[in-house]
Amino acid sequence: MVFWIFGYGSLVWNPGFHYDEKVIGYIKDYRRVFDLACIDHRGTPERPARTCTLESMEGTVCWGAAYCVRGTPEEEIKAMEYLERRECEYDQKTYVNFYKEGDDTKAAITGVMVFTSTPDKESNKYYLGPAPLEEMAWQIATADGPCGNNRDYIFLLEKALSTIGHEDELVIELAKEVRKVLTVMEASCSSMEKNIDTKKLTGPTHIPLKSNLPETTIQQLLPPLVATDS
Repeated sequence: MVFWIFGYGSLVWNPGFHYDEKVIGYIKDYRRVFDLACIDHRGTPERPARTCTLESMEGTVCWGAAYCVRGTPEEEIKAMEYLERRECEYDQKTYVNFYKEGDDTKAAITGVMVFTSTPDKESNKYYLGPAPLEEMAWQIATADGPCGNNRDYIFLLEKALSTIGHEDELVIELAKEVRKVLTVMEASCSSMEKNIDTKKLTGPTHIPLKSNLPETTIQQLLPPLVATDS
C-alpha cells in the first residue's frame, strides 16, 4: 500500500505521524488562504483561530510537502485516522497532482490527497471567509486553544516556508501585521499596569472611557490586571 498526503499548513513543519518519505514541491491551481476556523487546537468556539485552507485559483501554485506512507493497510489506516482527527475542520479530501521544482510539465506524483474545505458558510460551519488583513491579524494575535496559540501557527508556517525556500507573500504580510498587533497589545498592557500602580485602584473594575483597542482585545487584557470581588 502507498499513501501520499500533501501538507500546506502545520503539516509542513509538524506532520505528527509516521511517514516513509517527504518530498518538497507544489500543487497547481490552488492558493493558501486563512479562511478556516479552528476551535479545538489553536482556538476555541468562543474565540476561533484562523488557519489556512486552499482556494481554487487557476494559474497559481501552492508550495508545501508531500508525505508518503508505505506498508500495510493497518499503517495507512492509522495515519489516516490521526489526520482525520487533526484536520477535523476540513470537510473535503481532494486528490491532486504534485510537482517537484524544475519540472512543471509532468507530475512527480499523481493522486496525492489533500484536506480542503468547502468555501460556503451555510454548508461548512468552520468556513469564516475572507477578511481584511488587519482584522485577521487581530484574530490570530488573540486566539489560543489546547494545542497552543494562533500567532505561533502563523510564525511557524512563515519559518517553515522560508526553510524550504518558497515563501508565501500572504503569510509574510499576515505575520508582519500580527507582530504589529502584538506590539500594540504589549504597549497597552504596560500602560494599563502603570496606570493601575499609579492610581492604586481598589475598585472591582476600571475601564477607560475611550480606547483605540477593539473591545475584544480590551476584554482579553483586563482580567489579568484587575482584581474582582467574586
